[in-house]
Amino acid sequence: MQRDGLQVKSPVCSLHIRKALFTNAASAAGNVELVLFCVKSYDTESASAAIAPLIGPDTIILSLQNGVDNPNKIAATWGPSRTLAGVVYVGAAMERPGVVAHSSGGRIVFGSLDGAINDGAKTVAGLFAMALIPHELSGEIAKIQWTKLLWNAAFCAVSCLTRANVKQIVDSAPLTKLVRDCMAEVQAAARTCAIDLPSASLDQTIDFSRTLENFKPSMLQDLEAGKPLEYEAFNGVVVKLLRQVGKTAPTNEAFYAMLGYMDKQIRKEALSTHHG
Repeated sequence: MQRDGLQVKSPVCSLHIRKALFTNAASAAGNVELVLFCVKSYDTESASAAIAPLIGPDTIILSLQNGVDNPNKIAATWGPSRTLAGVVYVGAAMERPGVVAHSSGGRIVFGSLDGAINDGAKTVAGLFAMALIPHELSGEIAKIQWTKLLWNAAFCAVSCLTRANVKQIVDSAPLTKLVRDCMAEVQAAARTCAIDLPSASLDQTIDFSRTLENFKPSMLQDLEAGKPLEYEAFNGVVVKLLRQVGKTAPTNEAFYAMLGYMDKQIRKEALSTHHG
């Protein structure tokens, strides 16, 4: 990106950003108004520490990650008052370094951790409005995060384990049943956090998935690229929360065990390639 810039290919509006600071050193940027926190969930703690040079007295941090517990991990370091949680609805993939292919969507829903519409959240909404980024400021961001986890926990796991895209999953009765069983456990885990996901949410999630056609979930994209998997944030959290109240999550437990094994193999292979 330092050499060629950042290119976004999109059916809506393609762009090529050349004149910007592209760096992997937070100290090069200094204090900023807003941090978009977009790392994979397994890097949350290390990235939260690494952004220290970016944080000034009024800096706001917006987590745009998958899963439901990342904003709390960020808040443990930087405080809940400056931490916001967000959910992104977008279909995109990295074509190659510095080139992103956008296929569909592109909306951000976000809010404060306590549900209040505070000044920080309003400031971010104003920044998004000026940048013409479709967004919604919500007082129920935790429920929205759990609603997205319904999809991620089920479709990411099934797609990774079967190498199937979304259309292939919803066109298969056995795979759709697996998806539904997984989502029912996510719904039960959400209740342990006082989040009520209506039964209709399961049908709505499957109906929505039928519109995605051949889309590959993010975790399948990671698998094919030889990257670690976000199984802990998607399936592990469901297993953990239900175990804490004496309940089991057989479908998520199976997904968690198999994906954990696959993740270890990926990391081992990456390590041997690096040293080789």
